[in-house]
Amino acid sequence: MSLLTDTVHAWRSADGMHHLAWDLADADVRVDVEVLTTADRADLTRHAGGVHRACASIAGLCPLTRHRFRVSDDRGTVVDVAARGMGLEGADNFRDFGGYPTQSGGAVGWGHLYRSGNLSALSPTDIDYVARLDIDLVCDFRREDEQRRDPSRLPSSDRQPRLLSLPITPGSQASALYGDATSLDGRDAMFAFMVDINREFVRAQSDRFGQMFAAILEQRPRGLILHCAAGKDRTGFAAALILSALGVSRERVLHDYLLTRHYFDPWREIPRVRAKYPVDHLDDDALLPMLGVDEAYLGAAYAAIAEDYGSMDAYLEQCLGVGDAERRALAGLYLES
Repeated sequence: MSLLTDTVHAWRSADGMHHLAWDLADADVRVDVEVLTTADRADLTRHAGGVHRACASIAGLCPLTRHRFRVSDDRGTVVDVAARGMGLEGADNFRDFGGYPTQSGGAVGWGHLYRSGNLSALSPTDIDYVARLDIDLVCDFRREDEQRRDPSRLPSSDRQPRLLSLPITPGSQASALYGDATSLDGRDAMFAFMVDINREFVRAQSDRFGQMFAAILEQRPRGLILHCAAGKDRTGFAAALILSALGVSRERVLHDYLLTRHYFDPWREIPRVRAKYPVDHLDDDALLPMLGVDEAYLGAAYAAIAEDYGSMDAYLEQCLGVGDAERRALAGLYLES
């Protein structure tokens, strides 16, 4: 196989350009990119025919349409993908977390499951774009004071999505940021702090994630957004749970989790963090672990699940109320038939 199917990545940037990137096992292979959206097929040859490299950029597609692409090589590999990143002007890390294959041979559908950072600064264009995604439920994991200070901006229509508040404050670690931050005395301490936060998602915040599943199973939304402030930690664990419940492998769940590195610029967030938390004693480098994602972070949550419940399946069923019947219901909503 010359075109690696798991690494084909498409996204839209805020300027309306669409971009695709992929990994090649053979640098000499010819790759063609086809725009599958019906209204754009006339632009196919001009935009994307005959690519001999591992990336392509496509201009001129309708900015308010969700686009799908077919990437194929001259060895017979064909991969269909949707634009994962939405490229919103006022929301970092807004992306589709569908499209992943399951361990049973199915696939999570595109266009149903989204994850994002703060939604309080959506532009009018962003709101028009989100309105076209047909969102039914928005789960907000920010603390209550974050929600009051920066309320989410959502499409206003007859089909306005339900906004569900599921505030999460890291349990025993909260004082390290929201009170006395002097214990965080450098980069290593901040890294350890982030590992502890992810462990506490399992041991102190499982009720919130159980409420998320209960709301999904009750409302059965075809369009769902999960979000917090940056869309990486609280949201990242929530997305990992949903993908796991749908049968996506841990390897691919981790791949989705680490995509925050593509969609979120930690350096740009440093002024916001300094205004929000008492961290004047820390230099910028020491703050970076707080603003990024790392395999060890999500790994700490998985380790806590293994230690306390034995497996992800047991944690989902015993702690979150997601057993076989609930997983079948989720599969009916979000897996492609």
